[in-house]
Amino acid sequence: MIVEALAKEQLRSQALALGFSLFGVARAQPAPGFSNLIKWIQRGYAGEMSYISKRATAYQHPDAVLAGCKSVVMLAMPYASHPLTTPRKHSLESVSADSQKTSVPSSNCKIGNYATGQVDYHDLIRQRLNELASALETMYPGSKHRGVVDTAPLLERDFAQLAGVGWIGKNTLLLNRTEGSYFFLAALLTSVELAEDSPFEADHCGSCTACLDACPTDAFVGPRVLNAAKCISYLTIEYRGIIPNDLSEKMQDWVFGCDVCQMVCPWNRKRNVAVPSELEPSQLDDKLSLEHWLTMDEVTFRMRYRHTPFWRTKLSGMQRNAMIAAANSKRIDLRPIIETFTTSSDEVLQATSKWSLSKLAAE
Repeated sequence: MIVEALAKEQLRSQALALGFSLFGVARAQPAPGFSNLIKWIQRGYAGEMSYISKRATAYQHPDAVLAGCKSVVMLAMPYASHPLTTPRKHSLESVSADSQKTSVPSSNCKIGNYATGQVDYHDLIRQRLNELASALETMYPGSKHRGVVDTAPLLERDFAQLAGVGWIGKNTLLLNRTEGSYFFLAALLTSVELAEDSPFEADHCGSCTACLDACPTDAFVGPRVLNAAKCISYLTIEYRGIIPNDLSEKMQDWVFGCDVCQMVCPWNRKRNVAVPSELEPSQLDDKLSLEHWLTMDEVTFRMRYRHTPFWRTKLSGMQRNAMIAAANSKRIDLRPIIETFTTSSDEVLQATSKWSLSKLAAE
């Protein structure tokens, strides 16, 4: 295995040079969490993400993603921490108050910080994975490889833990002691049998329940069990319909994603890691503006956000979310704009505008 170990170290060096901050190798094997995935689907926690259940059996083994897979190279690429991430042991409410006195950008809504960069992380990471695959092909001519960035049926967190990258936290995210959880997971599946890393077997969450307690919609059924149908990230990005009133009222001012369970995590407090320039926050004045989203047209949306994470939600989804955030933020000044959606041909926008206006009328 000396040659395999040398190949792995050469691959690790190149991965770090390409902007990945964490690297580990696991043997291709049945995913430890497969049975939990099936139970999770059966309990309805996947919401309307039917694409998960339709290919559920494929999550059982990496072979379903790459036939003949021998090794799974797990990688992490960091992105910027949310500026309201708790810096020390005090409440999220006090952080919000303190933010008015700090360098946190002024805004009237929030987005998941992974979406603050200049590009869609899928495109960036796929490009870097292709470079790693080419390097492996040079070392092992005729070998097979496939890069994965959360779009293939692979339980990335399971294999990241097997590869020693970190542990699965109570908020269901992969955690690392030095990098917290603000990073994207990616995998390079290969037919090459590389030297394995030792699994990460410790659980450093301890008795902490900060993430479970802070969730605005109570989406956590328990430690490491998320009911996605109640998660703000799911509601603002994946769900296309009219969001139920009881959930809308708890979504605060999030218009795309949610970082609350990361913002309060102790492992994110002292995080200090270099972020690729493409993922550094940019144009925040627009992205954090309710007026920006509510007054945008389709042409402008396509021009500005075609190659960003927002494209998945579509303009209609962003405007639905912005009206909910406006109501929850008591933005009475936005009533004239919201009123224009009451005659929309989109029934979701029409219903949401009426709900938002009724909430604002009470103010």
